[in-house]
Amino acid sequence: MHYQKGLLVFFVLPLLILSGLPLAFAGPEIVGQAAVVIDSKNGQVLFEKNPHQRMYPASTTKTLTAIIALENFQLSDLVTIPRNACNIEGSAIGLQEGEVISMEHLLYSLLLISGNDAAVAIASHYDSTVDGFIRLMNEKVAGLGAVNTHFKNPNGLPDPEHYTTAYDLSLIACHAMKNEEFRKIVATKTKTIQREDPKAQTYLLNSNKLLWRYDGAVGIKTGYTEAARQCLVAAAVRQGRELITVVLGSEGNSIWNDTSTLLDYGFNNFELIKVAESGSHITDVRVRYGVSDTISALAGYSLTYNISRDEPFVIRKEVKLKEKITAPIEAGDELGEVMYYIGEQEIGKVSLVSNQAVQRKILFMWWPWVLVVAALLTLRSIVRYHSHVRRRHYVQYNRRKYY
Repeated sequence: MHYQKGLLVFFVLPLLILSGLPLAFAGPEIVGQAAVVIDSKNGQVLFEKNPHQRMYPASTTKTLTAIIALENFQLSDLVTIPRNACNIEGSAIGLQEGEVISMEHLLYSLLLISGNDAAVAIASHYDSTVDGFIRLMNEKVAGLGAVNTHFKNPNGLPDPEHYTTAYDLSLIACHAMKNEEFRKIVATKTKTIQREDPKAQTYLLNSNKLLWRYDGAVGIKTGYTEAARQCLVAAAVRQGRELITVVLGSEGNSIWNDTSTLLDYGFNNFELIKVAESGSHITDVRVRYGVSDTISALAGYSLTYNISRDEPFVIRKEVKLKEKITAPIEAGDELGEVMYYIGEQEIGKVSLVSNQAVQRKILFMWWPWVLVVAALLTLRSIVRYHSHVRRRHYVQYNRRKYY
């Protein structure tokens, strides 16, 4: 691999990277023991407090329960409530054994009023056992990179082996918010569901007070146990930006203040810029044996970054190409990558792709040479044949003459 260095982006922007670069200040003070503010679009962390400390997640667990259900079941599925989903401690909608309810309404019950019984009913629908669903939960978080998370149940009830971190929960939330049905449910303030028993609870009021208190709030999930204290995973959208916050181990109403403070911090102190535009020209690349000597390398996708409004930094880029770029090349073929830096801190990378197809020069193609060799071999065969015929005629002629 070789480098094309020193390609400086021709703009100087106020950038402050809150991970790996010196901070002008540590950010807002909050009551919560652990917290994260993350950009849901690019995963950039804007604020962190004990982000990798293992904590009890309480009912924020149900974010994962819901997204697994949405990825594996149909909303129209009818679920027959098993005995193990009844009489669950904590918040519940009073499910009864044998009751039939749709998966859609179980999910609303799970995410709006945090129904612990709804969580068990959903988990039992996977393969008739909760254990199989929990196994799926832990496989999912591992695939998302949530390496400090392990779940023992689908609802977040206390268990020494049921834990996560603020950062891991932000990864789960970012993934969940990519699902449009999930987004719709967690942004719903009130919902009336259908149940067989006319006396059963059907009116659901979302426990996430942030939906009423914070401009732009769109979710996600509350949680509380004595061990976990107040927990909240929240999301808000303003001016085309979506931030996700996680606060664990807060106290009382401080959970709402903590979350609002962190969202304000992210929206007010940072600006989202586009570092690379998908399809934009990055550099020219030499092509070996091609009918064109060079092609344009384009950004394979866009790269955005949140910058501080106060601290000036220069973005530079380095292009790293494949060792041998040889024709033929198809449009869209990967040619290498471009890395973007502030100082020595890498802030992201983008793949480089060809803007066009490049054919190989005929001189360097294999099939013309095959034709040439075949033609030469054919010609040789013809010459040898005619030589043999002439020699035979000569011998026959001479035999007639002398014998």
